[in-house]
Amino acid sequence: MSPESGADRVVPPSGFTASLTMFSAGAMAFLAVFAMALSLATSRLADRWGAELARSSTVRISAPEEQMAAQTAAVVAILQTTPGVRAARALTDEEQTALLEPWFGPDLPLDTLPVPQLIEVIEDTDGFDPQGLRLRLQAEAPGAVLDDHTRWRRPLVDAANRLRTLGIMSLLLIAATTGAMITLAANAALSANAQVVSVLRLVGARDRYIANAFVRRFTLRALVGALGGTALGMISIALLPEASTAGGFLTGLGFQGVHWFWPLIVPPLAALVALIATRAAALRVLKGLT
Repeated sequence: MSPESGADRVVPPSGFTASLTMFSAGAMAFLAVFAMALSLATSRLADRWGAELARSSTVRISAPEEQMAAQTAAVVAILQTTPGVRAARALTDEEQTALLEPWFGPDLPLDTLPVPQLIEVIEDTDGFDPQGLRLRLQAEAPGAVLDDHTRWRRPLVDAANRLRTLGIMSLLLIAATTGAMITLAANAALSANAQVVSVLRLVGARDRYIANAFVRRFTLRALVGALGGTALGMISIALLPEASTAGGFLTGLGFQGVHWFWPLIVPPLAALVALIATRAAALRVLKGLT
């Protein structure tokens, strides 16, 4: 029997260290899948919010009822001759009612309220000069106010980017926690078998062989646990409601297309973390047992 094969028997094939390693790796892999889904979803959200709000603007017209139609026509004419504006149209009463419905309910009587007229402005790829358009509207249609959505777009995109950063930080924290738990399990297994390790040294086994035995066993345990946690996490993500406009961000938490392959890197990463953590712990403990 070679020293390496004898050392491999030192590692407990079962017991609390095996259970702790597999459970920790599985739980952390499960959380890593959700953290990855959060990061990818917020990335899509930031791109969508930035693109949609950057392409559109709104002109709000506040004028007496008898002047509203004339000012609306004047503003539309101005917008249609503005470089960088691809399309401009006045929203209908039904569309404006739909915009106000979440705040005032479905039976809002627009004809009895001084609701401003909204004009949707769609930019082309080059865009227009907001400041120049504001000056032109001020001169030709004093009741019109341009909103290029800058004050709305920036906070929304910043919030989505921060959530994406939080997802990445969560992945790093999960990896660190996995390494810490596996280190504790490896320390416990080595300490419990200190006398056997001493005997193996007497018969010629080197510390490198003994450490490799622990590394192999704990890396395999972490890989198996992470595979189970990743599979459970992907199934849970797949069972979430599908993305929809009404559902907002929560129903968009998931993977799309090739993003479903990203969770598959979690088990190999967990095994790599286990390998590094176990090797460091084994060499440190074996050095202390000298």
